[in-house]
Amino acid sequence: MSILLNDEKNLQILKMICAGTGVSVNYSYLSNALRKHRNTIKKRVKDMFDLGILDRPIFPFIDLLKEYPLLVVAKADLPLERKIEKWMRDDANIFAAFRIREDEYNTMLFEFHTSLRGQYLWRESLVEKGIIPSRDSRFPSKPLFFSNDLILKYQPNAGLRLIEDEFRRRGRFVMDGIELEELDIGVLKHLLEGRGIKVNENFLSKEIGLSRRTIHNRISRMIKEGIILKPLCRFPRFFVPPGFIFVFALVEIKKHKQNLTEQWMSDPHLSIIYQTSTGRYNFLLFANYL
Repeated sequence: MSILLNDEKNLQILKMICAGTGVSVNYSYLSNALRKHRNTIKKRVKDMFDLGILDRPIFPFIDLLKEYPLLVVAKADLPLERKIEKWMRDDANIFAAFRIREDEYNTMLFEFHTSLRGQYLWRESLVEKGIIPSRDSRFPSKPLFFSNDLILKYQPNAGLRLIEDEFRRRGRFVMDGIELEELDIGVLKHLLEGRGIKVNENFLSKEIGLSRRTIHNRISRMIKEGIILKPLCRFPRFFVPPGFIFVFALVEIKKHKQNLTEQWMSDPHLSIIYQTSTGRYNFLLFANYL
């Protein structure tokens, strides 16, 4: 853990900005960059937030991958109940959850843990507390384990290029039933790339009790040390744009591995790539397709 995270004030700042508190869209910047009236930009951005095309801006907590170095992807047979859905939304160890149809399984969970022991204790506590049914009453889950130290590519917003390419090809783009215009594409591109986002250091200063300059310096240092990334917007489903199909695939590459991985780094279909040794497979791909 970085020494910066031993400071209580830094943790307060981190908690706020990673949740988007004190972080907002800079409408004036976007207005100038896209050459449209500020109110027009403001309405387009509001619509994107309200319609679930974009999440509001945050500082991504990239150091989380170091603090929780174990990724567990588990196929599970879980009751389709509201309390289960609430648990999946609220549990701090569950990063993402998808409904699936594969053999006996109906749910895929993406979990972050500190260790195998931590994952085991977490899993056992869920049954003991009655949060999920015991193994006797459902089909046993099927977990796969991966190391966050072996991430080869981490570009959750890679699908943006697919949207741009499709718009250029067709002159229009429909995302989850919503038709996007050229201005919308421009707004998406800026916010997903972290352009046109501002930090309200005066607000954070009052809330935390530090000077504006100190707030600025502490955030800058956390960015420099790789604890957080610069602020940006994400797609609500993180790995994949709305309306796209999310593909989770284990693959085996025997030949031309270096050439292929170099191509993968620029492939907009691939947002996240892990190196792994899982059975005969040596790569885990998170992909998105129209």
